[in-house]
Formats: sequence, C-alpha cells, structure tokens
Amino acid sequence: MTKIAILCNYQLLPERVGGMDYFFWDFDKKCKENNVEVDWFFPNTSNHGLYSNLTIYSNEKESVENNFLSFCKQNKTEYSHIITHFVELCTPFFYIISKLSKAKIIVVDHNPRPLSGYSFKKRINKRIKGILVSRYIDVFVGVSEYSKKELIKDFGNHIKSKILVIPNGLDVSKFIQKTDFSSNNKFIVACHLRKEKGIQDLITAVQGIRDLHNFDFSIDIYGEGNYQEELNKMIEEFSLQSIFNFKGSVSDLNEVYCKYDYLIHPSHGETFCYTVLESLLCNLPVITTRNEGNVLGLVMENKNGFLFDTLRIDQLKEILLNILNQNYIFKNNSVINDNLQTFSLTKMVDNYFELVNKNQNFKRN
Repeated sequence: MTKIAILCNYQLLPERVGGMDYFFWDFDKKCKENNVEVDWFFPNTSNHGLYSNLTIYSNEKESVENNFLSFCKQNKTEYSHIITHFVELCTPFFYIISKLSKAKIIVVDHNPRPLSGYSFKKRINKRIKGILVSRYIDVFVGVSEYSKKELIKDFGNHIKSKILVIPNGLDVSKFIQKTDFSSNNKFIVACHLRKEKGIQDLITAVQGIRDLHNFDFSIDIYGEGNYQEELNKMIEEFSLQSIFNFKGSVSDLNEVYCKYDYLIHPSHGETFCYTVLESLLCNLPVITTRNEGNVLGLVMENKNGFLFDTLRIDQLKEILLNILNQNYIFKNNSVINDNLQTFSLTKMVDNYFELVNKNQNFKRN
C-alpha cells in the first residue's frame, strides 16, 4: 500500500467548518478507496465532522513542521509523497525532509501577500530561499493564477516549470440558494478577523454614512481573529454598535448567506477567497475590492455585485449609499453564476489525487 504524509498548519475547530475541512475529509476517503494511506499532521486533534476517520498526529507544543520531523526521526515510515498546506514555503525545513525522505515534496500556496508588497529585505530573503531551497521541492501548487504569478515573483522564474494551478473547490449541493431578492438592508461579512481583510475600511465608510443619513441597516460579521478587539474599539468609538454585530465562527455559513442582501468583503489581499465564491454560489451579490477580493474574477460589475479600489473608502461608501437608497436592485443571478460550477470539490479532490497517483513509485535522485 502506498503511504503519503500531509502537513497542514490549520487549526481543527468544530465551530468553523469550511471548504478545506470538506476537502481534507473527501481527499482522505478518495485515497483510502485507491489503497493510498494518509498520515495527517495538524496543530491539534479533533473528532468533529469526519476527522475521526483520519489518522492524525498532532503536538500542540511544537510546530507542525517540527512535529513531523520528530515523527520521521522516531519512525522509519516510507512515504511516496509529502504534501504541505498553509506551511511557509522554501524554508530550511524542506531541505531537512529531503534528506530524511525520498518522497516527492509538494507544497500548496494559500498565503495572501501584503497589499503594499513585502519589504525590500524580505523580497531579497525570499529570492535567496528560492535559489537555495526550491530545488528540494518537486511541485508548487497555486490555488489561482494570481497565486502562480506571486510564487514566481517571490521565489524566482526558475520555479515556473514546477508550478501547477489547482483551484480550491466546494460541494455546490450544500449551499442554499437565495430566492428572495427584496431588500432588507442586511449585510454579511465572513472572514478571519485580520487587518488584511479590510473591515476597518468598512467601519469607516459606515461612519461616514451614519454622520449624514439615518438609514436602518445591519452588518453581521462572522469569523474570529486577533483583529477583533481593534475592530470593536472602532465600532464603539464611532457609536456604531446598533449596526455591527459580531456573530463569531459558525459551521453552517452555507445555509446563512441566503438570508442577507449582500456580502461585503473589503479585502486587501487574497490568493483564492472562499467567501466570495461561497456567496456567489448562494446567489448572494458581492461587494468587494476590484483585484484583491475579486482575485478569481467572478464578480461582474452591476451584474452580480459591485467592485471598488482597495482602500478607497469613498467608493465603498458610494456603493452602500446607492444600495440603501434602492438605486441598485438585483434579481436572480443563477444564469450569471453558471461558471461557478467549475469550482467543485470533486474536481479539487481528483486533481490532488492525480498528483499522488501519477508517481506512486517516485524516487528522488
């Protein structure tokens, strides 16, 4: 039987079940059906969902990388492939595992880049790592064409031939479609609460609206993160508690989107952006940043959403005012969203399995 290892720097949280959780479960099932055994390395262990079916090794006192290295030194497991998700790329770790194992090393890039780019020092550092370490990585996977472009920009043109693009996918059947398009002035934000998601821009835009108008509307924020305290301070400072509501992490967003009028996603940077795809699958129109939030190019101006330039709070404010004044009204967008079916979970699973199946007897020279 073929055996592979998958390292995921991804916390297993029962209150937050998203696209990657379903991918992990389905990929493990696909592998087992084809006599491929998977050892999973996560930061923590959980039995929610189908995680009880996975063979998980975790150590909350060590990083996922160090836990895997300790495991490899204590066990003589022969892996055909080692795959990483949410792990920093081109670090000395990959040189070390190349010496411990003859497995094919595949890395997946999920990491957004800062809006203003990396500092000069960090850009140089990444290029050096690309020269020294990329030779120990056999395949780079970008989750979008943007991700592929940024990988080359980070680590050098010499890795171009090693990059594949495999879009993330979702189980389309799980998403409840929006059918009522009458306006209730209810907006949703759904993301990790980090500065890069731009929610502070939304709060500032809403402050500008509230100072001049008296619209009755609400914005529910789903998600958790280390920037929530700062966002709360802004909301209290501007006395916007009657508009913004923090809902925390939930596991049923696929059933929640359809209850709102618009998703607002003022992101400063994405590699894929699940939340925009999820919203559109539910026929929920999207307000997001022109390039960063709309990284997949799925939001079409005035058809299934509205776009504004990153950090342009005045543009976001104008979009919201037009919606609140009922100048913008959408009807069913299902025809527009037909191309979303290409982002299926089944395709994602099949594409990753093909990477494993193609070279089951791979041996590095």
